[in-house]
Amino acid sequence: MPAMLPVPAVTAPRLAGVLASSIASLTGEANEFGLPAASGAVVVLVDGLGAANIQARAGHARFLAGRMSRRDVIRTVVPSTTAAAIASFTTGRMPGEHGLVGYRVFDEARDRVVNQLSGWDAGMVPETWQRSTTRFEEAAERGIRSFAVGAARYADSGFTRAVLRGAEYRAAATIADRFAEACTLIEGEAGALVYLYVPELDQAAHAHGWESDRWLGILEELDAELSAFERRMPRGTGLLVTADHGVIDVPAHRHVFIDAKPELLDGVRHVGGEPRFLSLSLEPDLDAAARAALADRWRGAEEHRAWVVTRDEAIATGMYGEVADEVRPRIGDLLVIARAGIAYYDRREPNRQAESMIGQHGALSDEETRVPLVRGGVYTRAD
Repeated sequence: MPAMLPVPAVTAPRLAGVLASSIASLTGEANEFGLPAASGAVVVLVDGLGAANIQARAGHARFLAGRMSRRDVIRTVVPSTTAAAIASFTTGRMPGEHGLVGYRVFDEARDRVVNQLSGWDAGMVPETWQRSTTRFEEAAERGIRSFAVGAARYADSGFTRAVLRGAEYRAAATIADRFAEACTLIEGEAGALVYLYVPELDQAAHAHGWESDRWLGILEELDAELSAFERRMPRGTGLLVTADHGVIDVPAHRHVFIDAKPELLDGVRHVGGEPRFLSLSLEPDLDAAARAALADRWRGAEEHRAWVVTRDEAIATGMYGEVADEVRPRIGDLLVIARAGIAYYDRREPNRQAESMIGQHGALSDEETRVPLVRGGVYTRAD
């Protein structure tokens, strides 16, 4: 079963290599993506903008679609979700090493499931829970100044503390404001690395679907801002545009309620992960035979539309990279990964607001895992 999982090859170009290549270009060194020497680098990460999303709306994103050849598509991490992907983007490490292995993960020491984006507290210290140094910290050791440009509400968040260590945070409210701030920074600081975060498309996809007019309007706005920004960047500056994951739309009639089959939850202590990538932590006193029987029940019920794998099977595929001992328990004992256009929900949850989301991600489809690496400025391909 695990061999059938469409896990990208270790050698596939990945999101985790983007910042390292950008930093290398600032010192004129060879790098994974073949970026030429640059006097400054601006890396834009658009939350939720998959390569397939761009291709499907190419007429509304002429800058992005016009620059994105087949060579300019890379892979994000598994699960294809923001917490894991951005942590890999900023550290250059796979989730099994940096420790943010999903959206809602098991905290063994406190016997709870914690939200990796908004659930940080005294029991989950960002500076230690995320285990790896960041590329920004590594850049500082080489004398390169790094900046992160994003919304003010993220400036002091636990997630920012976890993944943006080493970068100076600059708050800007709108997409246009963020590009204006990035321009000011790159003009005023020679040799700087500027990371710019755009969450608006992902937010619109969750609320309205990526095929909605609301999503399309934001895409058009972003594309116009990118085109204008490239024209006014200082000569010699490199521009990269990438994403943490893509998005698919899952309407309400494609929701699957796992509590409808109590036998699937017998022995399950915590339901973590996200709707397209469930991470089930089992009761600790469940013996091997009972664990195997539960896995078999899930496979019997769901294998026609999902991959059902144990933690050991998942780790053996390499989907998480090398997994540190302290990270291992954060990965569910049993993983249920949607391969059809469905989303799993548990109606026992006290907060069922997530069921209103239309745009979804987290699983292994090309639509969710293939992301752009669009090049501009001095990074533009010659051919």
